[in-house]
Amino acid sequence: MKTRLTHIRANVRDLDKAVEWYESVLGFECVNRSVNDRWAYADFAQEEGAVFAIMVDENVPSRGRFNFDVDDADALWSRLKDKTEIVEPIETMPYGTRKFTIKDLDGNELGFVQQNVK
Repeated sequence: MKTRLTHIRANVRDLDKAVEWYESVLGFECVNRSVNDRWAYADFAQEEGAVFAIMVDENVPSRGRFNFDVDDADALWSRLKDKTEIVEPIETMPYGTRKFTIKDLDGNELGFVQQNVK
């Protein structure tokens, strides 16, 4: 079976705090927020690929890593390294990517990957 991922969600404790962190620290843009008696949910703008969303859930952190392609991993690393918890510092991988991994406020792992680095 072939698949195409269209949506991914990270669990958070507090929607307002998480949206504020994703926007102010990472520069993401929240484009949809839905809060009712069943859920508190927000998703962020994307260029292509799967929609990245967050939702209040007691199962925090989510069990996985969310990787995002970026144009300049070094510039983003310089901006984020002193503002976030580092999981893996920036490095060039043998297969040609440059990447680093941080944690959000709730411990979700976020990887930032620059493709085709020589």
